[in-house]
Amino acid sequence: MTADTDIQGYDVGYDAAGNVQITADDGRPNVDETTALQGGCTAGATTMKAAAVAAGQSEMLDQFARDYPQGPHDQPQSMCPAFGSLRVGLRMKRVATVLSGSACCVYGLTFVSHFYGARRSVGYVPFNSETLVTGKLFEDIRASVHDMADPDKYDAIVVTNLCVPTASGVPLRLLPKEINGVRIVGIDVPGFGIPTHAEAKDVLAGAMLSYAREEINAGPVQAPVGGKSDRPTVALLGEMFPADPMMIGAMLAPMGLAAGPTVPTREWRELYAALDCGAVAAIHPFYTASIREFQAAGRPIVGSAPVGHDGTAAWLAGIGDAFNIKPDQIAAAQNAFLPAIKSALAGAQINGTITLSGYEGSELLVARLLIESGAQVPYVGTACPKTPWSADDAAWLEAKGVTVKFRASLEDDLAAVDAIKPDLAIGTTPVVQHAKERAIPSLYFTNLISARPLMGPAGAGSLAQVVNAAINGAEKMNKMKAFFEGVGAGDTAGVWSGSPNLRPDFRAAHQKKIDKAARVAKAQEMI
Repeated sequence: MTADTDIQGYDVGYDAAGNVQITADDGRPNVDETTALQGGCTAGATTMKAAAVAAGQSEMLDQFARDYPQGPHDQPQSMCPAFGSLRVGLRMKRVATVLSGSACCVYGLTFVSHFYGARRSVGYVPFNSETLVTGKLFEDIRASVHDMADPDKYDAIVVTNLCVPTASGVPLRLLPKEINGVRIVGIDVPGFGIPTHAEAKDVLAGAMLSYAREEINAGPVQAPVGGKSDRPTVALLGEMFPADPMMIGAMLAPMGLAAGPTVPTREWRELYAALDCGAVAAIHPFYTASIREFQAAGRPIVGSAPVGHDGTAAWLAGIGDAFNIKPDQIAAAQNAFLPAIKSALAGAQINGTITLSGYEGSELLVARLLIESGAQVPYVGTACPKTPWSADDAAWLEAKGVTVKFRASLEDDLAAVDAIKPDLAIGTTPVVQHAKERAIPSLYFTNLISARPLMGPAGAGSLAQVVNAAINGAEKMNKMKAFFEGVGAGDTAGVWSGSPNLRPDFRAAHQKKIDKAARVAKAQEMI
């Protein structure tokens, strides 16, 4: 039996078939998990993690710690990590998504997913304290996937545990592997174990690759919709602008290679084609779980990307080495595209100092492209961790005098803007807001930078227009700042006929509550 939670002198768990089992207390120390259950996400990461360990989830958390190492900043300030895995599932054909978590979390996630263009429903299995601690929630999840498992509609159903079910040990691993021919993929994506939503994409992509690899080992699988490539392929790891895979394919052609599927994929059978590749291009280098599955399949991994002149030359050479391509073929590929890239860069120069930060995972690639376009980039911050597959990009940037900050916090990014006072700040929403308050032109990385081609000749000239236009808007920013000068900020924002009632006594009382909660959390951590 797999233990879940201890309540009222009884041990609640599940047998191998997923049936709830309740036995008398076996004398183990009584672990109090009620804080995580009652407080939900507000219970705090330390409490939630302790509850998860007590519920038998330590092995999973240890794997997360290895895959997505924290530090120097433990939790970059971005949206709920589960949005990443939710988005991956919602973009796949014939894949249904079911969430298990607090109602407020599910509401927020589904709202954001539809804001970003999801055009399908998201399943939700609600719970209360009773169904959570008695095991009824797991039974409800199992019943829901049985009801949904229609092979005429779905190839797979993804079930995702959010923070509270994960902390309570709801065992999605005990769900059937398939029902009526529909694959069941259960994942845990807790905010206290997955640092960013970018890495949560890897959680689901890795789980699907693992499932697909087992299917391949078991026997024949479906061929890709477009048929099997007549050339060895390079699987592309990481979400990118739709034109980039086509550009990469064109650059691979002189070496007799083709671009394979992009992982995360858009449909299930593409997973088989991705695993059938000759090598994997880790365009986004933080997909650690996915890389582990590719390595288990015997596929070599090539880091960086064909970005800019230097990046493209090195990447084509790395791909050629992975396939044992003859040097003259590698040179042919380089000679076919490097002059065009150099010409595009020369015709799209950027004159200015730029700070760059984001949480997509492509920040280092964009910084390389900006520098080769003539920009000064003294600081690059990324919420993602340092991995072996980002080492070449980091080394190239540092050789150019760039400070590269992995697991950068919002405070790191804001401090860089304040210290450098760049001509342009590229970053997340709060960074953009901070810069504009100081009359510094700024651009939101996700919508305005990463939503452009970056690879090869197409990427070489893609950033200059939007970046130069923003830099040239500095005078407009100064006029706006002068116009709004004196309206106040923070508690005094706005136009007042008198002095605002700040009530510092309320603020002091609230700060005491915060300090007390912090002391309690610290004491629990020591215990």
